[in-house]
Amino acid sequence: MKKKGIKIILALILFIIAMAIKFQNEWINNVIFIISYIIVGFEILRKAVRNIFRGKVFDENFLMSVATLGAFGIGEFPEAVAVMLFYQIGELFQSYAVDKSRKSIASLMDIRPDYANVYKNGEIEKVNPSEVKIGNTIVVKPGEKIPLDGHIIEGKTTLDTKALTGESLPREVTEGEDVLSGCINLDGLIKIEVTKEYGESTVSKILDLVENASSKKSKSENFITKFAKYYTPIVVIIALILAIFPPLLIPGASFSDWIYRALSFLVVSCPCALVISIPLSFFGGIGGASKMGVLVKGSNYLEALANTEITVFDKTGTLTKGVFEVQKVNAIDMSEEELLKVSAYAENFSNHPISKSIKKKYNKPVDEKQIIDYQEISGLGIIAKIGEQDVIVGNEKLMEEKQIEFTKCTDVGTILYVAIQGKYAGYILISDKIKEDAKYTIKQLKKNNIKQTVMLTGDRKDVGENVAKQIGIDKVYTELLPDGKVQKVEELLKTKSEKGKLAFVGDGINDAPVLALADIGIAMGGLGADSAIEAADIVIMTDEPSKIVNAIKLSKKTMRIVKENIIFAIAIKVLVLILAAFGLSTMWEAVFADVGVSIIAIINALRALKTKKISNINK
Repeated sequence: MKKKGIKIILALILFIIAMAIKFQNEWINNVIFIISYIIVGFEILRKAVRNIFRGKVFDENFLMSVATLGAFGIGEFPEAVAVMLFYQIGELFQSYAVDKSRKSIASLMDIRPDYANVYKNGEIEKVNPSEVKIGNTIVVKPGEKIPLDGHIIEGKTTLDTKALTGESLPREVTEGEDVLSGCINLDGLIKIEVTKEYGESTVSKILDLVENASSKKSKSENFITKFAKYYTPIVVIIALILAIFPPLLIPGASFSDWIYRALSFLVVSCPCALVISIPLSFFGGIGGASKMGVLVKGSNYLEALANTEITVFDKTGTLTKGVFEVQKVNAIDMSEEELLKVSAYAENFSNHPISKSIKKKYNKPVDEKQIIDYQEISGLGIIAKIGEQDVIVGNEKLMEEKQIEFTKCTDVGTILYVAIQGKYAGYILISDKIKEDAKYTIKQLKKNNIKQTVMLTGDRKDVGENVAKQIGIDKVYTELLPDGKVQKVEELLKTKSEKGKLAFVGDGINDAPVLALADIGIAMGGLGADSAIEAADIVIMTDEPSKIVNAIKLSKKTMRIVKENIIFAIAIKVLVLILAAFGLSTMWEAVFADVGVSIIAIINALRALKTKKISNINK
């Protein structure tokens, strides 16, 4: 971008000098024009020659080369340089909107384990995960990533699976249960018997998905290239006919006159209005989107967004906040405030996310002198002595183990049961909170002709279905690992129409493969993982799903502007070409008409920057 910009500026300065200063020797002006042309046009000439040898003759590079060299041939040096400058400025706009490389995605993935602690003869040896064999025993300490798939043979702990499954709540595991590589061990020390080598492990497969999914990405072909496939050969053939046949068929006609007219026809044929206004329309759309807090990485994604038929959402962090919050406090024979206080005191020394949510809800100072005894039982809960009271806070397994009679709660979420002095005192419901604009987003998407809304999540079935029901999602698939999400998206891609597009919205590391696979990958950027943002085509910078509706509305507006410019520019172009063919317009009149069309098209394109009405739809 910087290199191309410098070339354009340098060529423009030389062009202005040659136009503004009339040297005594005209050849000096011509030399300056030629130097300016070489600076800005050499790359186009090189591409045209290279493509001819590759069999791609009639493309936009060929058209620009023939038209501008033709202008030099009839002595119209300023027009030759001006046409190439216009074209390169248009290309600069288009270059700004091209896709970013995805090769760095894998390097951003922080789930790749750096080492494995292999347990041999009572000693721990730190080795590369790829060196560990099936049947080896590995030790995973608190805070470490699980490097390979296996099952626990000793210990119990809580695992943070968010990076792998997107599941919002930590998962409690104990001896005999299977665990997946990529999860983070939160509190307990565990020994794992390896069941898969590193190359076959879950974390390795995820990395492979991320690195290869973008190869399945559908690419929108550039409009100018498609247009040039038909327009260029027609224009060149007509120019050849004008140069050869009239002198042979019309008495008194000279070859020099008709060759001049044919070359003029080629100069007029340069689609400057299209070359500038179409990329500028997309550029305006991308600029307008950024003002609304939506980053679009390429014009083809803005175009594809207007044709979206299916919108697929991740749950945690996308439609929900991804933050544990106390949703309900149910107390028996005491106030809710008192039950919350007792629970907050019991959870005071724990760093578990659930404990933090209780302390946040309580939001008052804790007198630690009252906490006489404290025991955290991994995977079950907490037993503490607070003042003169014996308090138990934990899941139903802990209640059963301590033989506490309690009423099982059927609410969806994580339930913490509380017992005081051996008697059931109530429960606290903790769950992820749905974003305020999630329901509105789904409603508006359906109003904007989105045929199907789908939610994919690694959460339990009851949790996923409850969220989907509350916000009006059409379909929901639960308990999915990253490869399961990829499989579902591949299935959904087969159900859309030929021109229709599928958009996937996610925020986590585990969403990166699906973001890369979908026609349009949309990442929630404010809280999203770096890998998800890199893999995505569009990034919602504010983490508001309703911004997707804004982006779709803007994309449709941009496409309307693009179509208006295409129809207007082509219609005027055809008219001017006819006049040029019959010798009814001079070179400068033709150039002026072309520039006039370009200016009108550019002014129309700038309408894409106006997003006030669209950005106010949530107010």
